[in-house]
Amino acid sequence: MSDSRYQERQQRVKEKVDARVAAAQSVRGIVMVFTGNGKGKTTAAFGTATRAVGHGKKVGVIQFIKGQWPNGERNLLEPHGVEFQVMATGFTWETQNKETDTQACLEVWVHAERMLADAALDLVVLDELTYMVAYDYLPLERVMQALQQRPEHQSVIITGRGCHRDILEYADTVSELRPVKHAFDAGIKAQLGIDY
Repeated sequence: MSDSRYQERQQRVKEKVDARVAAAQSVRGIVMVFTGNGKGKTTAAFGTATRAVGHGKKVGVIQFIKGQWPNGERNLLEPHGVEFQVMATGFTWETQNKETDTQACLEVWVHAERMLADAALDLVVLDELTYMVAYDYLPLERVMQALQQRPEHQSVIITGRGCHRDILEYADTVSELRPVKHAFDAGIKAQLGIDY
């Protein structure tokens, strides 16, 4: 391709992008959902949280279905003023007790509702929230109400597989991670600093 054809093509691309940028005039917080069966949902959420902190934004994190193992994201972000509230019961297939899992979920959800009502927070991460709704530990209505009543500037990230359709419809941005290949399937153990 000649230089002039390349420049013409890139100019057309630039004009389309510029038009879309000019048309985007609304300024408000958004709801993002990272879902699907692929690896990287929590990683994407914490990448965004790290970016926000790097720009001086205030961030809060709620983690459902996490255990007591070391948490690299928490180690990095907590000293920078990021509040973490962690359910810390581990995976639901390990506890196998719906009553205690529901109670643990509801106890940490109180902190999520507080964060979602806090105008000082620019971003709230609800890591693995989708499972809480899917397993009926947390009523969908409470989630939707808290999302809808949050401060206008506040953004929210929700992660987890099998996100409820009502949350997907409400969200502004939805990314679905699709598994192509995973080291665990080849018998490779989860690694500190890579997988958690």
